[in-house]
Amino acid sequence: MAEFLKAGSGQKCPKVSEPTKPETKLAPIEPPLGAYPAHVDEKGRLKMPVTFKEYLESMEDGRLFVTTTDKRIAKLYPISLWKENLKKLADLAIENPVLAKSMSITARHYGDDARLDAGGRVMLPTNLRRFLSLEAQEVWMDATPEGCINVYSKAEYESQLRKAEGLLEEANVAAMRKGFV
Repeated sequence: MAEFLKAGSGQKCPKVSEPTKPETKLAPIEPPLGAYPAHVDEKGRLKMPVTFKEYLESMEDGRLFVTTTDKRIAKLYPISLWKENLKKLADLAIENPVLAKSMSITARHYGDDARLDAGGRVMLPTNLRRFLSLEAQEVWMDATPEGCINVYSKAEYESQLRKAEGLLEEANVAAMRKGFV
C-alpha cells in the first residue's frame, strides 16, 4: 500500500520512493594465467585462490560441472563450457561412438554440479576427490584459455612439472623460432 504524506494545503500526496538499482554483474574476466596452490579441506571443499574466485564470480551463471575426463586431473567447467563439450562429444559419437561413450560415462561417474559458496569454496564430488587423492591436502590449480579450471594432486602436478622442465631447452629453441620473446 502506498504511503501518503500530508502536503501543506491539507492534500495527501503519495510518497515517491527512490528507484532501486538493479544488481550489476561484473563483465566476465579472463581465466587466471598462472599456477596456484590451493587446499581441499577434510569435507572435500576446494578453497579457491582469490584470482579464481574473482573469475568464477564474474560469470553470469555461476554453475560448474566438476569431473575428470582423464582420471588424472579434476576439472571445473563453467556450465556453458561443459554444454559446449557435450555437443563436441555428440559430434565425436558420430565418428567414434565407443570413445565418446567412454568419456561420457567417465565424466558422469566422477562428476557433479557445483557452485562457488559464500566462503569461496567449491565442493568436489566424493568419488572424484577420493579417486584422485585430493582429500584434505594441498593441490595445484591452473586454467585453460577456454576457462576450464584444472585441479592437480601435488604428486600429479610435480610429475607434470618435472616432465616440462626436462624439455625446457628444446622448448625454448622451438619457441624462439616462432618469435617468442
